[in-house]
Amino acid sequence: MGNALQTAPAPTDSPEARRYNRMRRWLGIGDFFLGLLLILVLLATGWNGTLRDLAMHGAYEHYTLAVFLYVLMLMLIGKLLGLTLDYYGFRLERRYNLSNQKLRAWVWDETKGFLVGVVLASIVVEILYFIIREFPQHWWVIAWAAFLGLFVLMAQLAPVILFPIFYKFEPLDNDELKSRLVGLSERAGTRVRGVYKWNLSEKSKKANAALTGLGNTRRIILADTLLENYSADEIEAVLAHELGHHVHRHILKSIAVQAGITLVGFWAANWVLHYAVDRTHMFVTVSDFANLPLLVLVSTVLSFLLLPALNAYSRYNERQADRYAFQSIRSVGPFISSMNKLADQNLAERSPSRWVEWFFQSHPAISRRVTAAEVWAELQAPAASQK
Repeated sequence: MGNALQTAPAPTDSPEARRYNRMRRWLGIGDFFLGLLLILVLLATGWNGTLRDLAMHGAYEHYTLAVFLYVLMLMLIGKLLGLTLDYYGFRLERRYNLSNQKLRAWVWDETKGFLVGVVLASIVVEILYFIIREFPQHWWVIAWAAFLGLFVLMAQLAPVILFPIFYKFEPLDNDELKSRLVGLSERAGTRVRGVYKWNLSEKSKKANAALTGLGNTRRIILADTLLENYSADEIEAVLAHELGHHVHRHILKSIAVQAGITLVGFWAANWVLHYAVDRTHMFVTVSDFANLPLLVLVSTVLSFLLLPALNAYSRYNERQADRYAFQSIRSVGPFISSMNKLADQNLAERSPSRWVEWFFQSHPAISRRVTAAEVWAELQAPAASQK
């Protein structure tokens, strides 16, 4: 095994893969700066106050309804401004033969996504400003605790409420594979509530798999594009990586990291908000929901500054999960072949530049993951030969 892995030629990135990923990055950058520009324009021109007045007028001075209308208008403006980039992203997937969606289906998905976004954003913002109104001095600590609870709740409910809005799921009908994956999960110390086929091919030619949910909603989902093109050993290798996150408690650790970051974010938002009210008199009170773009600006800047550190932490977790996969499967060969097949099928870059990997990527480069598997096999070869 060690010699075979060592002498196998390493696949390289095609010009097509590099172009595709470069264009996707520029789309993401453009979307980020467009959103940032919208926030800055609203604050600089005072249009955020104009929108608040319109919302209050439309709600007949009813505060809660006005908050909802304000969120709706902000999201509608943002969606309309970003529609060109969204459509270009749709055309990009079609151009590189990665999408199965027709224009009508894409429009319907975008509509559903917008409506779901409005509902979720409205719930979050309504809770936020209720807390600000009731506890103006200590709102940021109470809101922090409430948002942590919402985060955990959404992680639990997403597989059974949110995901089915966009994709179809059905129980896996391959009993042999199902038994094998459930056994792998049990050896990792986690109970899953089912194994489901994810009908991803309705929208995409890409492949994926995941261990989703918390508690009673914890389940394995396997894209039909994965089931059709990968062997049972390769699917097991992919899932073993996902189970590695459970074994190393990455979900709990990530929640703890996010809790710390969110606490700092709410503290910063409280400081900025009081500065805007007390010093610059930009707003009359902290409960003036016209200050929502200012709170979003604080969150956006903080997220941008922390992105490299959070991605580095995520890549560390991914490497740990890979090592667990190496230990859990009979041979790393299926892991290596699944990585290479996923790279080809998803048109991923195997070897992005160090700068791109450092700033943009939450996973190690595929070439590094394959090399790590090969090194693992080399180290295990002498021990296996002595048995």
